[in-house]
Amino acid sequence: MPKITFIGAGSAVFAKNLMGDILSFPELAASTIALHDIDAKRLRESEAVARRICGLLGAQPALEVTTDRRSALDGADYVVAMFQVGGYRPATVIDFEIPKKYGLRQTIGDTLGIGGIMRGLRTIPVLLDITRDMETLCPQALLLNYVNPMAMNTWAVNRAGGIKTVGLCHSVPHTAAELASDIGVPVAEISYLVAGINHMAFYLKFERNGEDLYPLLRRVLAEGRVPAHNRVRYEMFRRLGYFVTESSEHFSEYVPWFIKSHRPDLLETFNIPPDEYPARCEAQIMAWELAQAVDFKPTPDAVSLLQQKLEPLKLMPTMKQLTVLSFMTMDRIVPSVEYGSQIIHSMETGLPRTIYGNVMNHGIIDNLPADCCVEVPCLVDKNGVQPTRVGQLPPHLAALMQTNINVQSLAVEAALTGKREHIYHAAMLDPHTAAELDLEQIWAMVDDLLEAHRDMLPAYR
Repeated sequence: MPKITFIGAGSAVFAKNLMGDILSFPELAASTIALHDIDAKRLRESEAVARRICGLLGAQPALEVTTDRRSALDGADYVVAMFQVGGYRPATVIDFEIPKKYGLRQTIGDTLGIGGIMRGLRTIPVLLDITRDMETLCPQALLLNYVNPMAMNTWAVNRAGGIKTVGLCHSVPHTAAELASDIGVPVAEISYLVAGINHMAFYLKFERNGEDLYPLLRRVLAEGRVPAHNRVRYEMFRRLGYFVTESSEHFSEYVPWFIKSHRPDLLETFNIPPDEYPARCEAQIMAWELAQAVDFKPTPDAVSLLQQKLEPLKLMPTMKQLTVLSFMTMDRIVPSVEYGSQIIHSMETGLPRTIYGNVMNHGIIDNLPADCCVEVPCLVDKNGVQPTRVGQLPPHLAALMQTNINVQSLAVEAALTGKREHIYHAAMLDPHTAAELDLEQIWAMVDDLLEAHRDMLPAYR
């Protein structure tokens, strides 16, 4: 049986979903599950969740729980990275509050933009420490990375070399399900081909039994049936002719057209929620604390209480609904669409599957840089994760992606070389930041952020 190590297991809800997926496979039910976190209290909470999952499934894995990362990694076959350096407080709060002083608003701030850059600078050194330990303790293990900023992190780990890795994100299947709902076609009947970069990949094909379903999506536009939470993506579909994988609130901060301090009307027109990620963090904290208080038994009274607690938060209605739904299913196993368990199962059993993974662009997409990180379909079986060739993307899609790849490249360069100048340049070239701030403001903002994060960052020269 394989040893599967969770680094950042204190992310209890996410760990619950992944462990539930893994242990639901009979072939994996007796695996060794190693839980690691630097926070002993949260680790104990995740251990309790793990034991509850085992009881619900009747699974009997060997469970290892430790704050010693090297012990958790020793002999691992799969390492699942799911941590957040600096947590919500203070790191994420800093990433939002300092740019706000300069007039720069963000929605999620974990993938691109100044928030994504800073998160990458905090995270990459930790990931590289983990991979160095892996080279000694489990050199053949596969690193399944769920940590954002996905493209920057996966790019940096691959440049450092030595460990097999794939970056994983659920935006492809989630978006497919949303679009299926919009056009009234069961998602199980839909086939698609997606390619690009993480959070900016596009559905190159979206079909049912060989029939192109894009005309049905255009009808959603023509008939004014665009969901309120998805106006940005449908607007981009109108302009580009292809639908993007990541949510509207995410996508709005990867481009220069939607969040502008002198155009507050755009926020209303496209239903864009500034500071959405901090509100989500507050909601998750509330839900987790209440779940513990009711011993993970979501009674109707507890659900009603959570809804009351969430009401004052400036959170998108869809996210409030998802938070409540997650709370209501704390006491049961609900299969997720995450690819992690599917990869492990296919590699262990040889059952072939196609997943979407973030990998290096080695002969996969012709009109993106050969050294960037791309998100493409990958075959998984006993031979591991094998990316499939895509070829040329539509030129306007590749051009749009390049604006984000520029930022990713410079942030990775800064993290790997320790040169401060690359941080300034990454922020300069970020589409949203450049649309809002002048060069003096960008330089000053970067200096302020580096000073505020100095305890979580190496020294930049």
